[in-house]
Amino acid sequence: MQNHKFKVGETVEFLAGASYLAKTRGHYVVVRLLPSEGNGFQYRVKNVADGHERIVREGQIE
Repeated sequence: MQNHKFKVGETVEFLAGASYLAKTRGHYVVVRLLPSEGNGFQYRVKNVADGHERIVREGQIE
């Protein structure tokens, strides 16, 4: 069984793809671990600068 790569409280960098605005890129804190949705694990993350929260796939952060 695989585990999440990142842990709650860890700071990660969101690597927004072409379908996202460039301003969404940046540093986020992992707020919650979410279950897999077919393409790997998901995370609820919070932007360090403005507090905006979003759900991202594990492949979108590092």
